[in-house]
Amino acid sequence: MDGARLGYGLMSAETDVTLPDLSKLCDVFYIGGTKVGALCGEAVVFTHNNAPKHFTTIIKQHGALLAKGRLLGIQFDTLFTDDLYFKVSRHAIQMADMLRKAFAEKNYKFYIETITNQIFIVLENTKMKELQGKVSFSFWEKADEKHTVVRFATSWATKEEEIAALINLL
Repeated sequence: MDGARLGYGLMSAETDVTLPDLSKLCDVFYIGGTKVGALCGEAVVFTHNNAPKHFTTIIKQHGALLAKGRLLGIQFDTLFTDDLYFKVSRHAIQMADMLRKAFAEKNYKFYIETITNQIFIVLENTKMKELQGKVSFSFWEKADEKHTVVRFATSWATKEEEIAALINLL
């Protein structure tokens, strides 16, 4: 299972899935680090003593083994000490919920309903141009000639003041 945004998915109020559940249900999954504040890396989790034979050697032969891999390990050790991984992920969800509520109150059209840290909104092109340079969002796709779907994403580092500033611009 792809776990780039795993923390955000696990901390959504709409899910009851846990890491122990994943270890029972998946043969292999990974825990993304960068989206929850790590400098780089993912932790690959083989759940049923099923790591491929010579896994580390294969990774090394393909140029994907960091020479000082212990640095990656320290990041994940830190993230899973005192539930930091879950706390920072929960924070991103809380920030997204604040923003999602504001979009709804201001009658913005949601392109799709989401339950994690990503929010997809249909913006009038004039509003999109007005927001560009003031806030960060991603182009997703053109909805029609006058509207564009954009993605807003919160993270472990999103501040309430930033959400309030964006809401004021809406």
